[in-house]
Amino acid sequence: MSFIDPRTDFAFKKIFASAESKPILISFLNGLIYQGNPTIQDLQIIDPYQAGKLMGLKDTYLDVKATLDNGTIVVIEMQVLNVKAFEKRIAYNAAKAYANQLMTGKGYLQLDPVIALTITDFTLFNNTNKVISRFSFREEEEHFDYLFPVMTLIFVELPKFNKSLAELESLADKWIYFIKEAPSLEMVPESLETNSAIQQAFSIANSTNLSRQELDELEAQMFYFQDQQRFREEALEAGLQQGLQEGLQQGLQEGLQQGLQEGLQQGLQEGLQQGLQQGLQEGLKQGKSNLVLRLLTQKLGTLDESIQARVLQLSSAQLDSLTESLFDFNTVDNLVNWLP
Repeated sequence: MSFIDPRTDFAFKKIFASAESKPILISFLNGLIYQGNPTIQDLQIIDPYQAGKLMGLKDTYLDVKATLDNGTIVVIEMQVLNVKAFEKRIAYNAAKAYANQLMTGKGYLQLDPVIALTITDFTLFNNTNKVISRFSFREEEEHFDYLFPVMTLIFVELPKFNKSLAELESLADKWIYFIKEAPSLEMVPESLETNSAIQQAFSIANSTNLSRQELDELEAQMFYFQDQQRFREEALEAGLQQGLQEGLQQGLQEGLQQGLQEGLQQGLQEGLQQGLQQGLQEGLKQGKSNLVLRLLTQKLGTLDESIQARVLQLSSAQLDSLTESLFDFNTVDNLVNWLP
């Protein structure tokens, strides 16, 4: 028996947002938001997962959205890659979910609270060892709550969770263990079988219950994450090598002009620092350009050299935007119309 990895977007939404996933999501949210108390009795999953309706590889956020029985809106994201401006995006998505209620005809008095629950596969807060961190509107000095609950940000950092199966105590422990360890298990642990919601989650995550189309989608997302991670590692290595070379060369030149002994020491330090920074940026951009071209070729076929040249001229921010947009392209004309 093998289980799909809940950390992938496809698997996370299939497990927690399928039509039959309501008991799973209720237990999951009670564990991570309400300390295991049965606060949530019912909820409505917004845009539930549907078999055969495959998601694009760019669907890396807003994995699950639900409205609780008290009206609270919960936005849940499983984030594997630590992308640029990720922290700001979380706050933006929570604020957007809060503000969008006005578009449904609600007045300010009827606005319901929003909870953004984010699970990260990387360390986000280096100044604490807490696995679950919570942020809300409070007075800075006396720490009393705002007059009305508006937005709460909750983060679960998987790398900080190191409990073994025998050490699991709370409902939150069990759900975090499931998300982190499910793909490495060959059977459902006996201590988790007693929880019907977790047992049901394992059943959905059982790879034998997936269609061929769903398995292909899961494999595509796994390849995408591996390509992204490899690109970051290659870009970092290339940037370090280029930075060292440029830094040594520039440092030696400046050092000779200022005096052999003093200049060598000062020039090497300044040159290394400047060269490393410049080399890292150029190396990251080059690696990112290569990855985008590779993804475009896989999606649209071999590209004309003039189009490749236009892609290579894009800035790092434009390449990030293109990475998210390219999975919506169906023809080369879509790409050409997108390019500046």
